[in-house]
Amino acid sequence: MTRNLIPGVLAMAAIVVASNILVQYLFGQWLTWGAFTYPFAFLVTDLMNRIYGAAAARRVVLVGFGVGLLCSFIGTQIMGEFGPLVTLRIAIASGTAFLTAQLLDVAIFDRLRNGAWWRAPMVSTLVGATVDTTIFFTIAFSTWLIWLEPGNDISWASEALPLLGLGPAAPLWVSLAVADWGVKLSLSVIALIPFRIIVQRLSPKST
Repeated sequence: MTRNLIPGVLAMAAIVVASNILVQYLFGQWLTWGAFTYPFAFLVTDLMNRIYGAAAARRVVLVGFGVGLLCSFIGTQIMGEFGPLVTLRIAIASGTAFLTAQLLDVAIFDRLRNGAWWRAPMVSTLVGATVDTTIFFTIAFSTWLIWLEPGNDISWASEALPLLGLGPAAPLWVSLAVADWGVKLSLSVIALIPFRIIVQRLSPKST
């Protein structure tokens, strides 16, 4: 690993660790604090992609994936009030969503890198965030994947409630997913500001 990648690796690792810790703490009825830190993983991936290229970005993603696996393993060993802090389904969902979404982000960004400066980070993050949310919540909480961990009671996640407390009835996990997705989309727009500033400082000729 080249020295140039170390800041990206450290930033990705810090985001993954922080998100795994903060996901244990609720923010309102539909979110956890981790929802506000994890989306910045896309910012790190996009910065590495813009400045050092797709291959470098993929290496940083793989490091983040490894750190996530370690966090999940540690979480399975810590018992909370209702069992392990991280269940098998959560671990599978988290790892699959992260790796798929981040690598997709890298591929889309690389294809769009020659367009307007904001196009690649915006489109790649929006698509990646949508895929990430869909994969994670579907694997973690949908009833049709109960066979992944039959002993894990997730019936609470399927309770029919008004969507986000206002809309038509839907399983609770759908409201959680929509709220999480909304935060990711909002932060993807905000992240364009530090993206532009950092790219201009580190790679003045980039657009």
